Amino acid sequence: MGLVDLHIHTSASDGQLRPADVVATAIDRGLKVIAITDHDTIGGISEALESAGKSGGIIVIPGIEISTDTSAGEIHVLGYYINYHDDELLRVLKTLKDSRERRAVRMVAKLADMGLPISLERVKQLSAGGSIGRPHIAQVMLENRQISNFREAFDKYIGHDGPAYVEREKITPVEAVQLLVRSGALPVLAHPANIENLDNILNELKSVGLVGIETYYGFYNNETIEYLTNISQQYGLIPTGGSDYHGINTGDIGAEIGSINVPLESVEQLAALSGKRIADIVL
Repeated sequence: MGLVDLHIHTSASDGQLRPADVVATAIDRGLKVIAITDHDTIGGISEALESAGKSGGIIVIPGIEISTDTSAGEIHVLGYYINYHDDELLRVLKTLKDSRERRAVRMVAKLADMGLPISLERVKQLSAGGSIGRPHIAQVMLENRQISNFREAFDKYIGHDGPAYVEREKITPVEAVQLLVRSGALPVLAHPANIENLDNILNELKSVGLVGIETYYGFYNNETIEYLTNISQQYGLIPTGGSDYHGINTGDIGAEIGSINVPLESVEQLAALSGKRIADIVL
């Protein structure tokens, strides 16, 4: 187990555990630094920070994972040390959240037309007032025994090429990086191994403020990590990483909290850029 996990989702988006439970799990596993990076929402940050403050012995970095769109597909941008009270950031996130809810309504309708009815209210219940994601829909399908495993929902029905898939409103990667920079955050490109035209994307995003690239991630093998490490050095980007933990049918989405060996140096470099100092508990 590592000491650092900079990519964790909570029930504020499409994770299974409440933010306080994420913090407790991280402490139990001996982690010293985590980042809460829910999809298009800052809804889990306050609870996580409060829990960490009460527990002691762990640093929680306020973060986010913003979904963006390009002609070649979806790209995610992580933001660390965000100002989660920033008015512009909150306005954009509300727009994205509303779009997620409208998409869920349409996807549920499509599934019903296919003879796979699910409860929209149950989907909303699972989202607990946070951002509704496709994993919530998959979870309801699994509860209804309409699929045999979590991944089947994406492979057959709600993946990008699936018959029940619906697009939602997104911003571009450049817009996401610029938004994060304006809100005081440090933008990092998430799970980049399969991004088409990665060199072009990195050149474009670095020019507007990208500072890092997720190198140690989920189920990346040593060859992929080495490739991305070289990329990070080539572009002068901080190599970050994390589990992408969701907690829903672990193994289908993300790895376990703390299962990725992210170097402490990654956090130290991010902290230095943000003007923060890593507390003595880590050292």
